[in-house]
Amino acid sequence: MDEPQDPQDHSLDARSLRGLAHPLRMQLLSALRRGGPATASQLAEKLGESSGATSYHLRQLAAHGFVEDVPEQGKGRERWWKAAHTGVRFDEALLRDRNPEVRGAADLFLHEVANQHTRDLATWLGTREDWSEAWNRSSDMSDWTLSLTPELALELVEKMHALVESYRAVAPEAGTPDTEQVRIHTHVLPIRTDREAN
Repeated sequence: MDEPQDPQDHSLDARSLRGLAHPLRMQLLSALRRGGPATASQLAEKLGESSGATSYHLRQLAAHGFVEDVPEQGKGRERWWKAAHTGVRFDEALLRDRNPEVRGAADLFLHEVANQHTRDLATWLGTREDWSEAWNRSSDMSDWTLSLTPELALELVEKMHALVESYRAVAPEAGTPDTEQVRIHTHVLPIRTDREAN
């Protein structure tokens, strides 16, 4: 679900999905993508977990190709990790897989993505006073309700993704003043109206 058009994304299949679909593993991968290389101990402190748990789940992520060693950063027995890809692509067909374990992993994965979106919003709302007036003016938390067919909804999703992708080409170089990572969430989903429910 993250950055679906990036060529550096990893396409999830049944095997890799089962290796990723765990709340702590998804949080570890997200932390490495956003914060760069880190050790199991650093990630444990950041996420409020034990270093034993983070070490185990990092090894599982590595076994499925989501993270990899950064040997040039290690000192002695200290092992550094980095994300192997910028994002993942989720195939909706995984939700209809014949194997119930795969369907369960797909469901868990999507719920954890939704939880991450909620954590992002909660973190922003709890820390917005720490950010400049310019960043406060430039943030957005909006919603709309439209009446669309499935075909029009898909067209809208594709256009939103294309718009977001177009900003990769104009992104400032690393180190440019006042440049920050920006999280963009999109949700397009049908809802039942009170009128339809009666």
